[in-house]
Amino acid sequence: MTRPDHWGNRTLRVEGGIRARSTRGAIGSSWWSKRFLAVLESFALGTRLTRGRNYARAGQVLSLDITPGAVEATVQGSRPKPYEARIGLAVFPGDVWARVEAALAAEALGAAKLLAGELPPHVEDVFTGAGAPLFPARITDLGLHCSCPDSAVPCKHLAATFYLLAERFDADPFQILLWRGRARDALLANLRELRTGADSAAPAEAAEAAAVAGAGAAALGGAAVPAQAAQAAALADTGAEPSRAAPLPTRTARVLAELTEPEVELERFWVPPVPVTDPEPVAVAERDLLLRQLPTPGPALGGPELLRVLRSWYR
Repeated sequence: MTRPDHWGNRTLRVEGGIRARSTRGAIGSSWWSKRFLAVLESFALGTRLTRGRNYARAGQVLSLDITPGAVEATVQGSRPKPYEARIGLAVFPGDVWARVEAALAAEALGAAKLLAGELPPHVEDVFTGAGAPLFPARITDLGLHCSCPDSAVPCKHLAATFYLLAERFDADPFQILLWRGRARDALLANLRELRTGADSAAPAEAAEAAAVAGAGAAALGGAAVPAQAAQAAALADTGAEPSRAAPLPTRTARVLAELTEPEVELERFWVPPVPVTDPEPVAVAERDLLLRQLPTPGPALGGPELLRVLRSWYR
């Protein structure tokens, strides 16, 4: 089956193409894919986007590959030979990725979301702060090319590639980062290394702070040594490595650690201090109130006799 394209030529239908999962309405379900398509649709490309969306849903895209700096697709049009579409995007240099990874690793929640396979909502701000916006801001940020004879850029073949790319981002948000030059495994390995370094440095910093606190207490004429200083002193006596010791409690954890456990009578834990009485009803209705509000059934249903029988059942 074929259908006419922009010039009246018949588009060759294919079997086994990549079909968009969305059959109607908007394409893209995650915030990052919607953000990507919002950028595309802000370029005011008109009906080319509509035709491209139809191509994506009809399965006209035969292949779609994402590599650092380029998305390449094969799209079947009206000619026997499929068209080659390419969407280029600049790859971030190593120093930009170093700043981005350091910022993401510094936030436990952001790093945890990435390790769980999600993009944290503020990831755009992290890239912007590193001087490298994650999504293209202008159509000139993209290198668009298609082997079709259409002079319009982007053509419907490129637009179809855009929509399927958004669904690919839905399934794997790391494909966005790969397009920008960082593979998933490399990014997560760098984040784990940065997080491990931060976690291993925390106990040493806490021990150093405790030692300073202990010295300050001694200078005040033998005042009571805080818990952190006492633990740091005990650690020094054992000769253990500070970097390998368990982190000392700070802030709220320190206060909770110094509290004594309250005495609770477990057998009375669920007993209310004041006996609870049943609430008195504010209104009492007859059990057949509903029946009395209904109209009399017709003869086919039994007439008034049916109400009499039902009223006895209600009571």
